[in-house]
Amino acid sequence: MSPYDRILIIFNPNSTGDAPRSAEELHAELARRLPAVPLELCPTRYAGHARDLAREVAGAGRPLLVSVSGDGGYNEVVDGVMQSGNDQAVCAVRAAGNANDHRRVTRERPLADAIVAGDVRRIDLLRLTIGSGDAAQTRYAHSYIGVGLTPVVAVDLEEGGKGSWREIVTVVRSFSRFRPFPIRLEDGRRRTIDSLVFANIDEMAKYATLSEGGRPDDGRFEIITQRRTGKLRVLGTLIRAATRGLGPQPSATHYAFTALAPMPLQLDGELVELDADTPVAVDIAPRALATVV
Repeated sequence: MSPYDRILIIFNPNSTGDAPRSAEELHAELARRLPAVPLELCPTRYAGHARDLAREVAGAGRPLLVSVSGDGGYNEVVDGVMQSGNDQAVCAVRAAGNANDHRRVTRERPLADAIVAGDVRRIDLLRLTIGSGDAAQTRYAHSYIGVGLTPVVAVDLEEGGKGSWREIVTVVRSFSRFRPFPIRLEDGRRRTIDSLVFANIDEMAKYATLSEGGRPDDGRFEIITQRRTGKLRVLGTLIRAATRGLGPQPSATHYAFTALAPMPLQLDGELVELDADTPVAVDIAPRALATVV
């Protein structure tokens, strides 16, 4: 018996990649291999629509929601499922975008085979809280949350376009213009940071190995901190991450700070602009997401 009562394949029909074709191919294969399970192709119509779709369709039953996308598109689906409050909903991602860190790190077999096998597992998520009291907003991330250099590069990539040479030019330009960000820790200490990343997986940005030994189901997240050290040391850290990796990193279940200046924050490729004096908390949500890999 299938662990899903229906399967919905969510994709962006205007994707610059191969998302529409990939979604149709997956639909055809699953229709052939799981003829008794209802299938639906769900194209998105606007930015954020994947989150709205996921929240609506995941509200009841045992649906499987497959995001044919990069990490950012999958973030919307995961966040929408968490907003639905239905812990019987299952998520999966089929890589079709510029960055597919989550699928690359967690993949164990072809997605269609994993779906047909019905081997549902639970992984941790990162829970981000922005603000405090009644005005607080909560978002979830499947792979990482970052402030500092990482989202600055991401902002410029969104504006400057993606593609091998353009990516290189964009990263160099972002690095040359980058300025450190001030934060205040929960205990009152102040820090000026070049980069602060909370990671649920051990890789990001296609090439960088952030930590050693971290898993998306171990009940903790790794904290990769680059305090203000100068651009040459930041560059050295980036090169080390892309070559031999950063090695073991400290881990935690909670981390809180206040942004003391406007700064960008990134969740799995999705960008959020923080205002000055904004409280931010990152917590682990253990075994929060049902998935197939």
